[in-house]
Amino acid sequence: MTTLYNPLLNGFHPDPSVVRVGDEWFLATSTFEYLPGIPIHRSTDFETWELIGQVATRPGQLAVEDVPTAGGAWAPTIRHRDGVFHLVITDAMGRGMLHFTATDAAGPWSDGDLILKQDGSGSVDGIDPDIAWDAEGSVYITFSGLVLSGSQIGAHRGIQQVKVDLDTHRALEEPRSLWSGTGGGFPEAPHLYAVNDRWYLMIAEGGTERGHGISIARGDSPEGPFETAPQNPLVSARSTTRPIQNTGHGDLVVGPDGEWLCVLLGVRPRSMTRAFSALGRETFVTPVHWEDDGWPSIEPVMLNARPGTRVEVRFDAPLDGEWIAVRALPTAVSEVSGGLLVLRGDGSTLDDPRPVFVGRRQEHLTNAVTVTMDASAGVGGLAVRYDEHFHVEVEAGAGSVTARAVVSGLVQEWTTPLGGGVLDLHIDSRKPAPTGGFPRTGDEFDLAATIDGERVHLATVDGRFLSSETTESFTGRVIGVYAVDGVVSFQRWLAEGDDE
Repeated sequence: MTTLYNPLLNGFHPDPSVVRVGDEWFLATSTFEYLPGIPIHRSTDFETWELIGQVATRPGQLAVEDVPTAGGAWAPTIRHRDGVFHLVITDAMGRGMLHFTATDAAGPWSDGDLILKQDGSGSVDGIDPDIAWDAEGSVYITFSGLVLSGSQIGAHRGIQQVKVDLDTHRALEEPRSLWSGTGGGFPEAPHLYAVNDRWYLMIAEGGTERGHGISIARGDSPEGPFETAPQNPLVSARSTTRPIQNTGHGDLVVGPDGEWLCVLLGVRPRSMTRAFSALGRETFVTPVHWEDDGWPSIEPVMLNARPGTRVEVRFDAPLDGEWIAVRALPTAVSEVSGGLLVLRGDGSTLDDPRPVFVGRRQEHLTNAVTVTMDASAGVGGLAVRYDEHFHVEVEAGAGSVTARAVVSGLVQEWTTPLGGGVLDLHIDSRKPAPTGGFPRTGDEFDLAATIDGERVHLATVDGRFLSSETTESFTGRVIGVYAVDGVVSFQRWLAEGDDE
């Protein structure tokens, strides 16, 4: 029997979409302003998942260079037909609604074609596109009608749909409204499924915060009309004390042994009121059952975390696909040479939209990262980034080591002298120490440096300031190294974590 681990993908992996091809499963998630964009994970058993590639690995596939925070690659749908993988997504505030193809899910993927309006005047205006084919081969793009451009930006038109000619990538009609749920806010994330001669339209409602949930309707055609299921929402953690909250934005698939599963996003909040989610939106999975009346039911999402992990990188090979950068590819801001990861500062800091920064997702609630750095020829360090307004770092160079916390314009620093150039920098995140009362935060950061063999504690920073609820970010914590001025190099990266 399949063991369903939760999270299925730890750390910043929101908006999951999954497709089965033979006895393999391929899962895509959102990346927003980070590159490479849209990771593809593969599994042969739905228990172990391997990152096999990304969709956006070349400049121009996503126009994220200048998107605002929370823009970029939103909510993919991945499907497979006649030997070809198809992925549709919105490059929000970037190129628009896009269609990518590949014969191998590991890549390379196409450059991406805009899904154009019927008059060809620009991209279809909406988010969270789904792609489906009917028995005659007609292509349907179903999407959430959130307006991202023009005078009506932010307006919501519910769930909409167009037929599309994939040869020209042009809509064959004006968008029509389908079904917009049961009255919850932000109807989005639509997916269409043909099951037992009926068409099912599953969507998210309630926003991607505590009110999030999944609802479903069905009809005799992909165009509707759609009948609302009597038991909606199918799944939601709203008004519960479950350890996984914000559950929604799901996709259905037939899993091993023929059982149906739903992959969906959620968060793992902690603190007295379980208010702060350090890692942002992660990917989870839960069983699905088809009832005698033809409606599906979805089980509540249960926590079943994997054992901890240890990742050590010696920089004797090119960076693997887990490394990401902000609005740029990692190769644009770093190089691996002579067993070192080398970054060249350009005067930008982590306050800037495009810092000289490369990092990896924080995957565990309890986590410790150490890097060995040579700061003799520049200034840089180790940081945890949510976005340019929320980050903490340990920075070395120019004769000192500085711990810094940046919280939406508020800055606090702690500094100690540095004599030499090579040192270890440390950022640990852990549960707050017991105080006899209720914990007021999800975790704390310990910022430290090992100088001349002695570990020097620099600061303790409240982790709630780098949580999805505080930052209102769609991403999650990314831990990485950065350069401000001159040349800094890193010899070793060690990350250890668990979910205790």
